Amino acid sequence: MINRPLVLTYLYLLVYILLSSGVILYNKWVLSPKYFNFPLPITLTMIHMGFSGAVAFFLVRVFKVVSPVKMTFEIYATCVIPISAFFASSLWFGNTAYLHISVAFIQMLKALMPVATFLMAVVCGTDKLRCDVFFNMVLVSVGVVVSSYGEIHFNVVGTVYQVTGIFAEALRLVLTQVLLQKKGLTLNPITSLYYIAPCSFVFLFVPWYLLEKPEMQVTQIQFNFWIFFSNALCALALNFSIFLVIGRTGAVTIRVAGVLKDWILIALSTVIFPESTITGLNIIGYAIALSGVLMYNYIKVKDVRASQLSSDSLPDRIVKDWKLEKKSSDIFTPNSNDGNGGNGSSDMNVDEEAPLLASSRLSHIGRMQVGNHNQ
Repeated sequence: MINRPLVLTYLYLLVYILLSSGVILYNKWVLSPKYFNFPLPITLTMIHMGFSGAVAFFLVRVFKVVSPVKMTFEIYATCVIPISAFFASSLWFGNTAYLHISVAFIQMLKALMPVATFLMAVVCGTDKLRCDVFFNMVLVSVGVVVSSYGEIHFNVVGTVYQVTGIFAEALRLVLTQVLLQKKGLTLNPITSLYYIAPCSFVFLFVPWYLLEKPEMQVTQIQFNFWIFFSNALCALALNFSIFLVIGRTGAVTIRVAGVLKDWILIALSTVIFPESTITGLNIIGYAIALSGVLMYNYIKVKDVRASQLSSDSLPDRIVKDWKLEKKSSDIFTPNSNDGNGGNGSSDMNVDEEAPLLASSRLSHIGRMQVGNHNQ
């Protein structure tokens, strides 16, 4: 007899992997001068922000799918605005990297996300230095350096843009935990879009006006409505697929899916974009970095499970033991009762490949660490 819930879970994971990979490849195709030739990453990101903000507005205010949170001016000014600023920066830098380096190399650089997140968490005081975690961070860094050394088409500008975007995203994740969660405010993917997307659009307007508007006035840029509409729609669908995956799987399952997605994406990019050449050193370096990320994930999952066990009474522990895999999804949603609030919306839906909520976007498995730091 077919286990229908299990089939649905794997279906959601498959949809997530396909959408996540597809949005990254789509963005590369749109931005690359060799293909669609729309080399304006800020403009593309603003299109995504405008589209996602509009959809969120209709879902919240018109169709009332979800209710808006209790947002005061103080919370908006001290929390939403700084988070939106770093969110907009991470998307801007991450999308600009597509103009200079290959998708495969970008995915390898994204293995640095747990390193960046850990460093930002230590600086902000939400995590402490630990020898085992520090060793994993060194291992990841060494792997990325080896992979970079083996990159045939290494580009300093593109690498700097991507690494800067990674650190901006890491700081955004930490600020989400420090600012929003300490005020008891939880945002799901829809309300996150509702509050953050319009603010990010405003932040992006300044660099767009200074950097890309003059270029658009002197250069003939092709604009295809259906291309940009479908691109933004795919990114929005990715955010919702992440929302569904969080609710049906545990942390370990999601992380394994993220690893699988990264390898599939690297392989697909070399087929779709022939200029994306992978060398033996690329693979060796990425394998080293990935081993460090996996070890880091294991440590964090173990810490969360130990925390859950210590907080349960003995009878509760016996009853709940079989639920540990499901409960480990609390990694994404600390201080959340429904499994979809809290940092879940800031970690998972920020797949950098989903330029609606940044991403953006990590190696996907590395972007989900912030939720553990206080546990």
